[in-house]
Order: sequence, then structure tokens, then C-alpha cells
Amino acid sequence: MPEQGCDGSVLLEDSVADGIDSEQNAPGNQGIQGQNIVADIKTAVENACPSVVSCADILAIASNSAVVLAGGRGWEVQLGRRDSRIANRSGAVSNLPSPFEPLANLTVKFANVGLNSTDLVSLSGAHTFGQSRCRFFQGRLSNFSGTGMPDPSLDPTYRDILLEACPQGGDDNRVNLDPTTPDEFDNNYFTNLQGNRGLLTSDQVLFSPPGAATTVDVDRFAASQEVFFDAFGASMIKMGNIMSPSTTTDGSEIRLTCSRVNPLPTLADM
Repeated sequence: MPEQGCDGSVLLEDSVADGIDSEQNAPGNQGIQGQNIVADIKTAVENACPSVVSCADILAIASNSAVVLAGGRGWEVQLGRRDSRIANRSGAVSNLPSPFEPLANLTVKFANVGLNSTDLVSLSGAHTFGQSRCRFFQGRLSNFSGTGMPDPSLDPTYRDILLEACPQGGDDNRVNLDPTTPDEFDNNYFTNLQGNRGLLTSDQVLFSPPGAATTVDVDRFAASQEVFFDAFGASMIKMGNIMSPSTTTDGSEIRLTCSRVNPLPTLADM
């Protein structure tokens, strides 16, 4: 979930000269991958039509394409965003959802940007593909919340698989978020939750304990992939519009390189 809306700020890297303290330094963003792919896309786009397509729009289009290529259904990607000239690391630290959070916290964080509990469940369904590092769920395996015991909402057989994948010292080992069809965009994420095979705490709390307000949507999406696809597309459009991304020149730009802001014009350029 973007911290400042869909403005490409997460792509900015540290720069003393530009005053950028990268959002990639926030715990939830450390280790994100794919910036090289975005950079290659941006180079190709700039060669074809310079200073027209923002990095923010490239991210939005690429998200849609990734879902379609993995077997999901696309949505109408709204375009015309511009790129931020600032990053907001402190906001990312405070407001991005954490893999360790209880349902109440997740619900509040989504509500703060205008997304409801159905959006929370449908967007979490993006974990039907991708991977997580062991450090983000190891506490569930043997010392959940300091109890010295495994998370009771974790399937024991699945726990054994995870223990093998995450031996001592394997904090940075990567594990599929969806153990059943890890490379396909489908609704198996939700059937995994029903079987107590959600990888992260923030996954499984959508279904466990019984009676959670989000359980209805988990059951609904598990029962129908088409219903999930409809909801996911609608929620992606909503998320792409949170905080009203800039479409004008007021403090924003079309970045020439996605990892850094454009140089300010000098007198010689005027």
C-alpha cells in the first residue's frame, strides 16, 4: 500500500544532494525487488516518448500486467499521475501495514486512507504469489508473542515445512507466500487461510480467530475466483487513487530516472 498515494516515491533512493531519505529504508520496504525492471521499462519509454509517462504510472501499469501474466484478470488502469519530488520515510515507518500486526491495526491503517475491510481482504489476496523472508514470520513457528509456543492458528504440518525452510541463521531465506500455487494469480490464498496456512500473521488474522469481521470476505473469495478477481480490480483502482495523486505541475514532475528526482533548472537552462 503506497504511503503517499501512487506517486512513485518508493522508488527514490537516498540522496543527500536532493534531501531524499528513501522510503526503502523503512522496515516494511527493505528488500523490495524489481527496481531494475522498472528502470529498464522507464528507459524504453523515455526512448519512445520522452517526459510523458511517469514512474508512478509505470508502476500502476506493471502491477496490472504482472497479475494478467500470472493468470489473473486485469482492471482499467487510470493514468495521468505525476511523480513526487520527495520521499516520506517516517510516514512509511508509521503507516505501512506490518506483517506482524493484529487485524484491528490493519483495519485502522486501511481506513485511514479510505479503504474498507473488503479492500483489506482483497488486496491481501495479492499474496497469492510472491515470497517473504523468514524473519517476517519466524516468531510464529516456536515463540509466538513470547509464549515459547507456536502460533495456535498455524497448521502443524505447514509449520514443519516452514521450520525446514527457515533453519537457525536463515532469516533471509525466502518462502512462497502461497504454498499451493506460488506462481499463479488465483484464489488459493483464501483457501490457504481456511486451512490455517497463511504465512504471515497479517495474513492469517483475516480468518483466525473465528468471528473476525473479515472472515466473510475470505470465505466469499475462497468460494469464487471470479468474485475475488472483481473485488481485487476494484480495490486496486481505489488504492491507485488514495490521497489524490498529483496530475499537475505543483511540486511534482515526470521523472527521467525513477530512482532520483530531476535536476532543477539552472539559469543557463532558462
